[in-house]
Amino acid sequence: MPTSYLLKITLKHTPNTIWRRFVVPSVMPLDGLHDILQTVMGWDNCHFHAFTVGRQRYNPVEIEEDGDLFETDYTLADVAPKKGTKIHYEYDFGDGWEHEIVVESTDYSNPDWPYPVYCIEGVRACPPENCGGVSGYVDFCEIMTDKKHPEHREIKEWYGRKYDPDYFDLAKVNKALGVKPKKNPKLQEALKPEPEVSDILSRLGKKLKKAVEAAEKKK
Repeated sequence: MPTSYLLKITLKHTPNTIWRRFVVPSVMPLDGLHDILQTVMGWDNCHFHAFTVGRQRYNPVEIEEDGDLFETDYTLADVAPKKGTKIHYEYDFGDGWEHEIVVESTDYSNPDWPYPVYCIEGVRACPPENCGGVSGYVDFCEIMTDKKHPEHREIKEWYGRKYDPDYFDLAKVNKALGVKPKKNPKLQEALKPEPEVSDILSRLGKKLKKAVEAAEKKK
């Protein structure tokens, strides 16, 4: 019987901790989990990634290496059946963003959040894509907050918008995940997913449906 997992993902090696706590179904395939991680963290899904549990590595189908497995063939419950299991998630092999995912519960429930996927809380903003890994991120934050820095204007134009490293928008994340609060029509409309987000949710829904059907056949 599918259950809900409570997970906490932490971006490793940054000077100030960046993390998210969120819920996903136990039957979520790892490629679907990747899509959710990109959303809750704030990445743009424009680089390769991989999962590692223990000594076993799980790759996207685009990456085929001896001894590795494909993430499409395994669910979260397959690779992390117990509370306390740690999953290593690397994104962008060039910048080398390393994350640690900890299974905090394998049977989580909260009547106030009747959704298969949702984010409960988080701390600090995600680093920008292609900023050069942790060291580049540190430099980026320093330059963006110092208007007198000789590279401030150039970096600000490159990024194209304001950046507050301490800001995390929970409502924005849940909007992207398709979460709509009850009994508040105005807020429901504000959190209505954009068309491209709806496409992502549709793909995740199909993956979940197949995973649930496969779980039922195993009974």
